[in-house]
Amino acid sequence: MNSDSKWLDSAREQWLWRGEERPPFADVPASGQLSVWDFPRPPELVREAREIVVLWGNLEVARTQAAWAVRETAHPPTFYLPLVDVQLDLLHPAAGGSFCEWKGPARYWDLVDGARRLGQVAWSYPNPLSGAEPLANCVAFYAHNLDCYVGGSKARPQPGGFYGGWITSDLAGPFKGGPDSGAW
Repeated sequence: MNSDSKWLDSAREQWLWRGEERPPFADVPASGQLSVWDFPRPPELVREAREIVVLWGNLEVARTQAAWAVRETAHPPTFYLPLVDVQLDLLHPAAGGSFCEWKGPARYWDLVDGARRLGQVAWSYPNPLSGAEPLANCVAFYAHNLDCYVGGSKARPQPGGFYGGWITSDLAGPFKGGPDSGAW
């Protein structure tokens, strides 16, 4: 995990698909849908107008109308919620970390409520790379073990165990994280 410029350049150059054209296997978007294959790489940060809600059973973890959507080629958006709109007492630092060639070093979080714990269910970029600065005071959640809503509609988690995008009915895929998607 290195942020030197040669490593970053090399990591960024590996991507074949950059949102400039859709691959032949991309789903054709229905009316009102966006193709994740039209999202750019490097990703764009877009203010999300819809309300984002994260529930852990009956417990509201977060609710905001000020999220950032990170939209990257082949991925459903990942929503970054301002920390001021998150129940911070539920977040506890988790072990480990990762490095994104676009956003920088990630910190992971557990959700803890009494005896209940969800390990590494959230992450943040407290010191993001240039271009991702709006994410510095935000956190994102994996939708795998939570109920996550975008504009009142329940989102599904992005396939795979690593990626954190949320799939909504207004998106056309296929989505990175599924079988044979490693080179996307």
